[in-house]
Amino acid sequence: MSRAALSLVAAIWHVDDMVRRRTARRRSRPRRRGYARSIALAIVALPLLYLAAALLGSLAPLNSAWREPAEGQNVYLISNGTHTDLILPVAAAGLDWRPLLPRSDFAGPDPAARWLAFGMGERRVYLETPRWSDITAATIWAAASGGERVMHVEWITDPAWHARKIRLRPEEYRRLWTAIRASFRLNANGRPQRIDHPGYGPADAFYLGVGRASLLSTCNVWVGDELRLAGVRTSLWSPFAQGLEWRYRQAD
Repeated sequence: MSRAALSLVAAIWHVDDMVRRRTARRRSRPRRRGYARSIALAIVALPLLYLAAALLGSLAPLNSAWREPAEGQNVYLISNGTHTDLILPVAAAGLDWRPLLPRSDFAGPDPAARWLAFGMGERRVYLETPRWSDITAATIWAAASGGERVMHVEWITDPAWHARKIRLRPEEYRRLWTAIRASFRLNANGRPQRIDHPGYGPADAFYLGVGRASLLSTCNVWVGDELRLAGVRTSLWSPFAQGLEWRYRQAD
């Protein structure tokens, strides 16, 4: 084959290769756009699905046959609109928190306080964000993706202030008390393990918890789980405070 013929063949192969590459790039562009569109839709859809599940879970009841008794032990559910706590008496029905959570664990609770508030939260959110302004992207990610559970305990003087009241039968109160105790990580002596943290004030302290907190297992889901274990009517799944508190009557 002559040199001219070889040059012609090489030129044809070069043009053909260029055409194939351009065709491949054109085909890949719609795929890239399709992937980007799918990612954008997922970013929008996931929060909407979460909110829809929270609404349905808040309306669906567990222990639907439960009715509040005419007499029994009062406990309280308190909310700041975002986070809920359960408030129990320090000592009632033969059950006493003081051997497990002595006043010496706290800087200076009110001597008149006869109630304890119990809450669960993710470690970084609880310990590193005493104010809303302290929240960072890292703490939000820790709360969403799953972090270590921490228990928060506070001595309370007036449990009925801005709270919901729930009256329990003796056996229901014992189950609730036991469920809350089981949420603490206990040491070899069977006592909750206090975290070396000053707390938000003189009347509260933090303890190691059991399990992990996340978007699926929020502080409010924990409260609902404790009430479910006690046998009380509660919501199927409520990551938000409003999905719990609407079920219970306002305290006097």
